[in-house]
Amino acid sequence: MGVFTREKKSSSGSPPIESNRVDYDEGSISDNADQLQRHLANRQIQLIAIGGSIGTALFVSIGTGLYRGGPANLLLAFTIQSCVLAMVNNCIAEMSTAYPVTGGFIRLAGHWVDDALGFMVGWNFFFYEALLIPFEISAFTLVCSFWSPRVSEPGPIAGIVLGCVICYAAINVLAVEAYGEAEFWLSGGKVILIFSLFFFTFITMVGGNPQGDAYGFRNFMHGDAFQAYIGTGDLGRFQGFLAALTSALFTVVGPEYISIVAAEAIRPRTYIKAAFKMVYLRFGIFFIGGALAVGIVCNSRETRLGEVVLGGNSGSAAASPYVIAMENLGIGVFPHIVNAWQYLHILRLSSSSSVAVTWFASLVTAGGLIDYFVMCITYIFFYRACKAQGLDRSTLPYTGWFQPYCAYIAATWLLVVTCIYGYTSYMPWSESSFFSNYTMQLFIPPLYIIWKLVKKTKVVKPHEADLVWERPGIDAYEETFFDPPTGFWKEMGQLIGIGRRKSGGDQRRKSSAAA
Repeated sequence: MGVFTREKKSSSGSPPIESNRVDYDEGSISDNADQLQRHLANRQIQLIAIGGSIGTALFVSIGTGLYRGGPANLLLAFTIQSCVLAMVNNCIAEMSTAYPVTGGFIRLAGHWVDDALGFMVGWNFFFYEALLIPFEISAFTLVCSFWSPRVSEPGPIAGIVLGCVICYAAINVLAVEAYGEAEFWLSGGKVILIFSLFFFTFITMVGGNPQGDAYGFRNFMHGDAFQAYIGTGDLGRFQGFLAALTSALFTVVGPEYISIVAAEAIRPRTYIKAAFKMVYLRFGIFFIGGALAVGIVCNSRETRLGEVVLGGNSGSAAASPYVIAMENLGIGVFPHIVNAWQYLHILRLSSSSSVAVTWFASLVTAGGLIDYFVMCITYIFFYRACKAQGLDRSTLPYTGWFQPYCAYIAATWLLVVTCIYGYTSYMPWSESSFFSNYTMQLFIPPLYIIWKLVKKTKVVKPHEADLVWERPGIDAYEETFFDPPTGFWKEMGQLIGIGRRKSGGDQRRKSSAAA
């Protein structure tokens, strides 16, 4: 790697920022300080960001929020949570674009807040991702049982689990280019699916089924469905909103994945910045638009939806509002296609058959909320360090708006909902429900205390935070490219042969001498 020279620190001990001149001598420039390769192209980064945010919950679990909260509460809950996650994205985008380091927000937390916090959130993210694997495998077995009840037998289940584990391992041990390409095409299928469902939603807005069932915005006129479940009055309406919010907390995700893959992007300062900026549009289209769409296609008091949510059916009702609407319209083929894309019959069995999936979903929800809360805390410390050391944030590749207020607002909201979203554990008291909702909250924070006591770590003071860090290496790496960055749509055109270069895109020098 090139040799970097820095000027001496100021008398206060903090590294000079405005006047700090960083040079690099002749030598080879590596992709990362830890030799991690940067091979993910712009189109792959964009689709990974989309694929990481669109999951089973947007098509299936959202049905529970629709039934218990009603369409208006569901739309309100998804809108609020999307706005909060947009604030989180506003925080992590500024840091990850300027410092696209290996480990993403995990290393940022350890570097600028406290090494113990990095340790804690690192394990939290590990459990968060690890729990997604059994969640998806459980979902897949339930999907397969839609076509063949024999799948629920011990032998077939063992084979399915083994096959899924092998597939997960194979994708993760492949070179980063192969991983990125696999994620690109898989995420592309999700995008095609959701826009197909949006088109289906539009069709239901202008028509109905032969039996004259109500569709479109008329479903919003049926009031708060949760009244029939929890009671009447203002408290019932508020609890309806909380039920819809629980669905939104699990469904609305996204910024963490971009931060993690930042160190593997070919041109992080450009491609990662573009991915973060697109998150706001994705929240509006996929999450807010998705919540609006399910309220249009399916009545929140649909009998079959209620049978699945309340566990009163033995296995004949579909869980997805979209599939229910398709069956009401007499569409026989499309539900099977949708099911093979995105596990839309995940809860087609009785509620007792999906207990494992419910547990995993609750644990994943808590893990995600902890990640987002730590991102906000990290940004607050980063912002304080910039103020203390005189770093003009407008000189960074991405500058967050309305800061640090976005970080404070989002952190407060996330702390509150992390503590209260499992309130149904007390109504009435249920040990199983309590531990499914609060295991992560009880287990993860003590890791911070344990690591702090063992390693005797200290909270980083604003004037002592290292705001230079790996930026010189990343700057030098970015300087080695010959051509301007390739836009997303240009890359998509090159994928099918339009404007493709024989030498390929993103060509770079390997030596700092050439730069």
